[in-house]
Amino acid sequence: MRRTLALLALAGASMIALAFLIPLGIIVKEIAHTRAISEAERQASALVPVLAITLDPNRLPHALASSGARDRIAVHLPGGGTVGTVRAPAATVAAVSRLTRADTVETGAGYLLLRPVALDGGRTVVVEVFVPAEELTRGVAQSWAVLAGLAVVLAAGSVLVADRLGLRMVRAARRLGRAASSLGAGDLSVRIRPEGPPELVTAAEAFNTMADRVVQLLAAEREMAADLSHRLRTPLTALRLSLDHLGPEAEQSRHSLSRLESEVDQIIAAARAPSRAPEAVSCDAAEVLRERLTFWSALAEDQQRPWELIGADAPVRVPVPAAELSAVVDALLGNVFRHTPQGTAFTVTLHQGSGTVGVLIADAGPGIPDPAAALRRGASGAGSTGLGLDIARRLAESSGGDLRIDASSLGGARVQLWFRTDTRDRTPRTTRRLVGSRWSRRNAGV
Repeated sequence: MRRTLALLALAGASMIALAFLIPLGIIVKEIAHTRAISEAERQASALVPVLAITLDPNRLPHALASSGARDRIAVHLPGGGTVGTVRAPAATVAAVSRLTRADTVETGAGYLLLRPVALDGGRTVVVEVFVPAEELTRGVAQSWAVLAGLAVVLAAGSVLVADRLGLRMVRAARRLGRAASSLGAGDLSVRIRPEGPPELVTAAEAFNTMADRVVQLLAAEREMAADLSHRLRTPLTALRLSLDHLGPEAEQSRHSLSRLESEVDQIIAAARAPSRAPEAVSCDAAEVLRERLTFWSALAEDQQRPWELIGADAPVRVPVPAAELSAVVDALLGNVFRHTPQGTAFTVTLHQGSGTVGVLIADAGPGIPDPAAALRRGASGAGSTGLGLDIARRLAESSGGDLRIDASSLGGARVQLWFRTDTRDRTPRTTRRLVGSRWSRRNAGV
């Protein structure tokens, strides 16, 4: 902004300087020209008294020398004789002698001033004065240099004044920008001292008010999330007491309940934790998928669902937390189990491309009739909350990726969860397929 203000000031000062100094420079040149011609007229007029007394060619050279321009002045006598250095053509002199006023003739080296002097007896003498070109422009270059220097000083002064006046505004704007960036990065304690022009003072006050309001809203949201999560403890405790009476047969259910209680505890802890700037995290997507498929495999066996895990034999890093990726995978697999009939097959594929990692979950169910509507937060056509796909989409977008829904090769729906990474390895990879609880090798073809 300071550069823009300086350029604006420079442009304005330059236009003003040019508007005044160009005409002034032309006037200076004309004044120098007029001054030289006037000096020549003065020298010619100084000879008029001498010519009125005598026209003797022997005495006139002394008068020419006393005029101060001996080499540039000449006298054309009535009889055709001349005294001094003659430069004017005879025809021009004859024409001027018939006039009653002085005349100037331009030559390649300067100007010739020809002045007729009428004497008694009808005689006419023409005084010739040569004005060199350098006399016509004497002092013009120095005057133009002074004017150019004045223009530079005026432009520099205007730029300096504009920079000093804009510095306060620029500082205030930069502070506001840094504060907004810090707030966007998660620093909710940032505030700024309003200063600068009235508009920026108003903007700074509005920023502080907004930051205070954000802190209040986040605190209220955290407390609400913690309270709602804590209210789940009572039914979870009742459910655990009921499971304790079922004996060893409910061990898997008790394990799932323990994991649910752990998730509730994490929600309460995260809700009450102070907000801070997000940190760079990553996890091994292959390990997360193997862990979650191990968990869901028991339910898949009960429902006689064939399933496959493809491409999860080697570590594959993705820039998201493991807990959030696990929750998203659980949500997507839960949709498969919830919205497809028992016995419906599904596959989970981990695909690593050039700078991207994809988690692809496909099933052989009825598919999703309207993928766009399914991605809208809170929209569900099957009686659920409608948040699972939106949560998955936001997790993918947090890494610069996206979520796509299309038809799978199994005949149902395929949800593609793509994460953006810094990997640039384009070489083909050998993957393993997990079928049921059995590992088999094959080349991945996604």
